[in-house]
Amino acid sequence: MDVTPRHRSVIDPGLLPAALWTRAYLRRCDTTAGSSDLTIALRRATGATSLYQTQVLAPGIDDVATYFHVERTLKFLLWSRGGAEVLLSGAQAAPLCAKLQADYAVRGPRAFDADFFRKVFARPLTFSTAPKIETSAAGDARLPRGRHLDGCRIGFDLGGSDRKCAALIDGKVVFSEEVKWDPYFQTDPRYHLEGIRASLALAARHLPRVDAIGGSAAGIYVDNQVRIASLFRGVTDPQVFDAQVRNIFVDLAQEHAVPFEVLNDGDVTALAASMSLGRNAVLGVAMGTSVAAGYIDPAGDLTDRLSELAFVPIDFRPDGPVDEWSGDRGCAVQYFSQQGVGRLLPLAGIILPPSLKLPEQLEELQRLMLARDSRSRLVYEAIGIAFGYAIAHFASFYELDCLLIMGRVTSGPGGSVIIEQANQVLQDEFPELRIDLIVADEKDRRHGQAIAAASLPSLR
Repeated sequence: MDVTPRHRSVIDPGLLPAALWTRAYLRRCDTTAGSSDLTIALRRATGATSLYQTQVLAPGIDDVATYFHVERTLKFLLWSRGGAEVLLSGAQAAPLCAKLQADYAVRGPRAFDADFFRKVFARPLTFSTAPKIETSAAGDARLPRGRHLDGCRIGFDLGGSDRKCAALIDGKVVFSEEVKWDPYFQTDPRYHLEGIRASLALAARHLPRVDAIGGSAAGIYVDNQVRIASLFRGVTDPQVFDAQVRNIFVDLAQEHAVPFEVLNDGDVTALAASMSLGRNAVLGVAMGTSVAAGYIDPAGDLTDRLSELAFVPIDFRPDGPVDEWSGDRGCAVQYFSQQGVGRLLPLAGIILPPSLKLPEQLEELQRLMLARDSRSRLVYEAIGIAFGYAIAHFASFYELDCLLIMGRVTSGPGGSVIIEQANQVLQDEFPELRIDLIVADEKDRRHGQAIAAASLPSLR
């Protein structure tokens, strides 16, 4: 494929944008005899089936590129939509299915992904072919949650480097607090429980009563149960996880005896964006310890999509940076998070003491940006260029009118540079796309997530 990005970062020039590579491959399919359609479907236990249509070259023309296209597309679908059963339909479905099944096996190169989806859906990830895929149910379930602001509410947001809480009376914030913590590699879940309890008690002291509690946290939650979450990645003993982590929010709900709901922080980010902007078809992306994302559909509802965009591939260069958790290359977390900042700093010539943790490295970058250090701008430009190309790739999988970015990485003047560079990429490379990019203002940055979280439970 002839892929030459019009925009290259000075410090990270090797970026091979997934959007450009995929566009080049599909154009090649359009002009090559024997190319055929391929349908990739993800099916859940409920029967809900999500379809994605693409094309592949005829066998023997470029089998390496064809499999790369299919595998990278499938990986994006798995992490953005989610499902435990993969079905392929098309002339080349059988050989592609066999290779995918081998790669996503317990000891295959995508074992991390396979294990993740086994935990989420409580069944192994399976692959099969079908002459025609029937959709017995809609691909995305609508979840009309949130937007409830009546009464006295607590909202909390649990991130990887800090936890926030807010007290609201009829939608007005009467108290908010942000506390630093370090939950990622804590092996004792009591650390998490005591921290959350402390935040809830602090917020409750500023209310005459507590009518409802809503939470936002990194991970996947079903009926307030923790299915899998980076917040608890240090709890590696399955028995301890099942006994002390899985029902941590179920138990907190029983303690407080009020409507209580916890959702993935990406979903709450999207909800906060929709509520703040009065817009739908919104993808909210929080660039913080990781990359949290969530989606509000054109009807204004949350969906059951996973939108775990930290793990989607957005850079197709063979020697791209490796995600230390999943072991895969080119994943979004290495570009749009504190990890991405830590990776880019030395490339820009900013050498910091090894003892500095990622949040402290980000703080130093922000200090340098305020001091107009030219090296700091290079870091934000690199993030913005990669983000512009990533947004174009996202638009192949989401119906988008608006994208809101939040999170610590976007704080300060650096956030404006990210938007500026991303907009330039979209205008020059993808003029057909009409997506408004917005950085949350300081009020939304401080309160938006907690307000949206507090609005999750209904009092009725």
